[in-house]
Amino acid sequence: MITELGHFSLMLAFGVAIIQMVVPMIGAHRRLPGWMAVAEPAAGAQFALTALAFGALMWAFITSDFSLRLVVANSHSAKPMLYKISGTWGNHEGSMLLWVLIVTLFGAMAAWFGGGLPPTLRARVLSVQAAIAVAFFAFILFTSNPFLRLPTPPFDGRDLNPLLQDPGLAFHPPFLYLGYVGLSMSFSFAVAALIEGRIDAAWGRWVRPWTLAAWIFLTIGIALGSWWAYYELGWGGFWFWDPVENASFMPWLLAAALLHSAIVVEKRESLKSWTILLAILAFGFSLIGTFIVRSGLLTSVHAFANDPERGVFILAIMALFMGGALVLFALRAGAMEAKGVFGLVSRESALVVNNLLLAVACFVVFVGTMWPLLAEMFFDRKLSVGPPFFNAAFTPFMVALGLIMPIGSVMPWKRASIGRALWPLRYVFVLALAVAGLAFALQTGRSMLGPMGLFLAAWLIMGTGVELALRTGRGAHRLKRLRRLPRADWGKATAHAGLGVTIAGVAGLTAWSMDDLRVAQIDEPFDVGSYTLTLTAVDEVRGPNYLSTMGQVTLARNGREIAQLRPEKRFYPVAQMPTTEAAIDYNLARDVYVVIGDKQDGGGWAVRTYIKPLTNWIWIGCAMMALGGLLSLTDRRFRVAAGARKSQAVPAE
Repeated sequence: MITELGHFSLMLAFGVAIIQMVVPMIGAHRRLPGWMAVAEPAAGAQFALTALAFGALMWAFITSDFSLRLVVANSHSAKPMLYKISGTWGNHEGSMLLWVLIVTLFGAMAAWFGGGLPPTLRARVLSVQAAIAVAFFAFILFTSNPFLRLPTPPFDGRDLNPLLQDPGLAFHPPFLYLGYVGLSMSFSFAVAALIEGRIDAAWGRWVRPWTLAAWIFLTIGIALGSWWAYYELGWGGFWFWDPVENASFMPWLLAAALLHSAIVVEKRESLKSWTILLAILAFGFSLIGTFIVRSGLLTSVHAFANDPERGVFILAIMALFMGGALVLFALRAGAMEAKGVFGLVSRESALVVNNLLLAVACFVVFVGTMWPLLAEMFFDRKLSVGPPFFNAAFTPFMVALGLIMPIGSVMPWKRASIGRALWPLRYVFVLALAVAGLAFALQTGRSMLGPMGLFLAAWLIMGTGVELALRTGRGAHRLKRLRRLPRADWGKATAHAGLGVTIAGVAGLTAWSMDDLRVAQIDEPFDVGSYTLTLTAVDEVRGPNYLSTMGQVTLARNGREIAQLRPEKRFYPVAQMPTTEAAIDYNLARDVYVVIGDKQDGGGWAVRTYIKPLTNWIWIGCAMMALGGLLSLTDRRFRVAAGARKSQAVPAE
C-alpha cells in the first residue's frame, strides 16, 4: 500500500510541476498577479509530494520489501540498517528520485524565502525550476520507475554493491546531489533574468547565495568521495581522475568561477554576459555529469547505470535546456550591457583572470574525460587518458590561480597599481620562499614539486592574513575592527586559506610518498622508511553480511609501539564480490597506510605499505573551504532578498 502511495505521489508531483511550469510563466508575461501566485503553493506541494514518494521508497528498503524490483536488486535482509537506508539512493532509480527531490526542495526554498524578489522574476524563476523538475519526473516515470513490483517476490535480495557499503559513500551522494542540483537555481535565475531582460547588481546579489550553497555542498560531496576513494579502494590515492570524479569536479570549478564573477556584477555591474553564461554552463556540466554516470559510455568504479537508452533521454534533456538557454542568451545580448568601467590593473581584472583560469581548467578536464570516447567514435582508436595527462595539463592553471589570488584580493576596485598591491605582500613572499627552501633542504630527493607546492600554500595562507590585516586599517583598535569585519570577509579568507592547506596536502602526498610491497611473514618485522611493521596474526572474521581475512599489524618507530592496525580483505557472499579495507594510522604529519593481500604459496601474506605525508591536510583544507562558504552564506548582505529594495531597472523591450 505504501509503495502504491509513493508511486501515486510521484505522478501527482509530475502534474503539479507541469502546472507550475506553465501558469506562472504566462502570468508573469501578462502581469496577472493571481497566475503568478500559483508558483509558491505549487512549489511547496511539489516538494511535499516528492518527499512522500522518496519516503515510501526508503521505507521499502528499511523493511526489506522484496516485492519491489529495486529493493531486490540493491538490498539484503542481513545488511546493516545504515546501508539499507543508503541503498535507497545507491542505485540508478533511487538516485534519480533523490535528484528530483532536491530539485523540488530548492524550488520550494525559493518560494519560501524569495519574498523580496520582484513578483515577475520570482514567478519566472519558479517556472524554470519546475520545467527542470518536469523533465526529470518524465525521465523517472517513463524510463526509471523505482516502484515497479515483481509478480513473485524472492526470499531475499541480491545486496547493495559492497563498495557502496561504507559510511563515506552513504553520505557522499546526498551532498553531491545538493551541489549538482543546487546549481539548477543559478540556472533558473539566469534564464528568468534573460526572459525578463533584467540583469543588474540586485540580480548578482540574489544569485550568489544559491550558487554559494550549491558550491558548499559540492565541496563537501567531493571531499567525502575523495576520502572514500582514499581509504576504501585500497589503491593508496585520493584522486584518480576517474570520469565520475571529473563529472563532479567540472561543475565545482565553474561554480567557483560563477561566485567570483557574480561579485563583479554586484559591485560594479560588469561581466553580466559572462556571469549569465557561467550560470548556464555550471548547471550544464551538472547535466553532463549525470549523462556520464548513467549512459554507460564511460566506465567507472562507481557509475550508476549502463543503459544507452536512458543516456539518450538525459542527452535530450541536456540539449533542450542548454540549447534553449544559449539561444535565449544570444537573443538577449542587448540586456547585458556592462555599466561599470575598470582599468587593466584592478580587482575586476584579477577576477576576470581568476574566471578564465577556472574555466580553462574545467575545459582541460572535460577534454581529457571525453577524448577517449571521441577518439573511438570518430577515429576508431582506443585511447586511455590517465593521471599523467591531467596532472601535466591541469596543474599549471591551478599554480597560476594560486599565485594571483592574494594579489587580486588586496587590489582596489576600478583602478589599481601592481606595485602598491605587491608591497604589502613582500614579507609573505620572502616567508613563502623560506618555507620552500626549508622543504628543499630537508627532503631526501631533489624534486621541486614538494617545495613548490609548499611555497604556493604558504603564499595563499599568509596572503589571506595580510588581506585581513589591511581591512582593519591602522591605529590602536585594529583587533576590534577585525572582529567587526563582515562574515563574508571571514568566509572568503577561510576558503582561500583552505585552498592553500589543500594544496600543501596534495604537494606533500605527491612528492614524498613511500610505497613498499612485500611478502610478510608472521612475527618477522620489516622496515618502511623510519617505521617498523610486524604482521603478528591473520584471522578469519565473520561480519554482519561478509567474511573477512583480517591481519594484525604492529606499527612501531624507534622501538616504541605507535598503533595496532587491522587491514582486511572482505568477501560478500550474496554479491560474490571481494573488497579491500585499508588500515590507516592517521596523523597530521603523515598517514601510515597498510593493505593486506592474498596468502602466498611459499608462506606469508602480501602486504603493501604506504607512508603518505600531509594527507589529512587535504581533508582539513576542504573542510575549511566549506566552512568559509558557510560563513559567507550567513552574512546578512547575501540573503536571497537582500537587494530587493534596490532601485529597479527598467525591463528591456
